[in-house]
Amino acid sequence: MASSRILLSGLCASLMLAACSEPASTPSGTASAAPAPAAAPMAMSHDSMQVGNIITGDGIPQPNPVVTRNWGDLPAGRTWGSTAGIDIDPTDGNVVAYERCGAGSFGAGAPVTCDTNPVDPIFKFDPATGAVLKNFGAGVFVTPHGIHVDSEGNVWVTDFAVNPEGTKGHQVHKFSPDGELLMSLGTAGQAGNDSAHFNQPNDVIVGPDGSIYVSDGHNAQGMLSMQAMEEGRANGETSRIMKFAPDGTFIKQWGQIGVRHGEFRTPHAMEFDSRGRLWVADRGNHRIEIFDQDGNYLESRYSFSRISGLFITDDDMLYAIDSESSPTSHPGWRDGVRIGNIDDDIVTGFIQPFEREDRLSQGTAGEGVAVDASGNVYAAEGPNSLNQAGGAFTKYTAR
Repeated sequence: MASSRILLSGLCASLMLAACSEPASTPSGTASAAPAPAAAPMAMSHDSMQVGNIITGDGIPQPNPVVTRNWGDLPAGRTWGSTAGIDIDPTDGNVVAYERCGAGSFGAGAPVTCDTNPVDPIFKFDPATGAVLKNFGAGVFVTPHGIHVDSEGNVWVTDFAVNPEGTKGHQVHKFSPDGELLMSLGTAGQAGNDSAHFNQPNDVIVGPDGSIYVSDGHNAQGMLSMQAMEEGRANGETSRIMKFAPDGTFIKQWGQIGVRHGEFRTPHAMEFDSRGRLWVADRGNHRIEIFDQDGNYLESRYSFSRISGLFITDDDMLYAIDSESSPTSHPGWRDGVRIGNIDDDIVTGFIQPFEREDRLSQGTAGEGVAVDASGNVYAAEGPNSLNQAGGAFTKYTAR
């Protein structure tokens, strides 16, 4: 009973607006309202119960306790900037990631971007040594955000900011394994909410049939009232998933700013599991939403906190990294990497964050996460954790 109480007590803190108030009535044909909050965490298929405290991580095993800060080589003369994206190349097992061209901050007025400092932001690293195997992408980006390596080794990266001239940004770019720019989606330098524009695209992933999925809209995580969400929708802000054919032709979209199932407050990251289901880190709503490839809502996960990045291994273990929980954004929840099987809303492993004084006991961790074939875990350090980590990437290994 104690472990059950831990799960349930954390849920209202996790969901905030979404599940702890009576859902509004749902018009026919729109996304369904969130269920009663106690239901989701108890949906377990492995006849197991939560061990330890999912909020603090206390009592949950840490499978990768050896921490290598400032992992990965950096070309001479360069300084690590922040990042939010890291992945594993399925063709060779190497680590593929980006850093923001020396920028430790981003957004309007940032003093450094990949536009003002057009060095190569995308790296391919040897996972054993951290040596740079490839480095490319100069001159294309303003602020890289999401990254994905498809089954052919092509590298997809979103660019969610815009330069002052309005000539770059709000796009998704596809590179060959050797760094040749093959395709760009969206309208360069222009934000919008129709099928030809993105508005701060967060992440991109290629589905099992080659379709392209983009999670679009970064601002909704800061909308903390129903009125703010209504105003965001009225102003054309987005929180949606967009689906494209392999050639880039728009197919459909789903989702808007909101708290019901099928709605989002910043869909920050995506992953596919072995069954072809799309997992979306709904960061502002402190949950994961799971869909089929046509955008039909299937189920949710609530035990993995305020999630910035996702990775699902070949054996369907979920790694979810929380970089954003703080005394103001998600009180009490400790940052770090929560691990569990995709079938259960249960955390079976927890990788501790770095300590950060202004976050009290909550700490700070990276935004992106990836796991290699040997079980080593890699974190991509965002602006909240860059200083504590000492570099853009951190590697966590077993003893």
